[in-house]
Amino acid sequence: MEFQKLIETRRTIRKYAADSEVTREQMEALIRAAQEAPSWKNSETGRYYCVLSREMVDKIRTSCLPGARNAEKSENAALIVTTFVHDRAGFQKDGTADNELGNGWGCYDLGLQNENLILKAADMGLSTLIMGLREADKLRELLDIPDTETIVAVIAVGKADESPNRPPRKELDEIARFF
Repeated sequence: MEFQKLIETRRTIRKYAADSEVTREQMEALIRAAQEAPSWKNSETGRYYCVLSREMVDKIRTSCLPGARNAEKSENAALIVTTFVHDRAGFQKDGTADNELGNGWGCYDLGLQNENLILKAADMGLSTLIMGLREADKLRELLDIPDTETIVAVIAVGKADESPNRPPRKELDEIARFF
């Protein structure tokens, strides 16, 4: 798909088709695309916990996604829990932060990686929903996520069962200043 069209037509999906399944191979392609994103000093601190089994997906949906009806919105989708290794991106080898953002760089890098992931999903005919309202402690326990990683989001991935319209965008003069 032509890139401009891809970024203009990709939509956040809150209803997934019951008759579709995301494969391990598709998930691997999404993670490989995420890896191509730039990161602070090429630190590649993003980590992905891919949940494909229906039993485990349902357990995570019901116990870890309580806010904003996320359990309902992610029904029939596979899930990816995204994290980053803290105290690495934006830090020197001795552990001192390179600037005032500190671990904010890990979050920034993961955001870049997640954007690649969701655009690749769209390119592959899959849809996504990024969910920030999640129970991090329960996710950590269920997926054995180490304490050295910061849990950021859960991404639902699947075949869309809806076609939302493109929301309006702000005018450039509202969001950009040129010097």
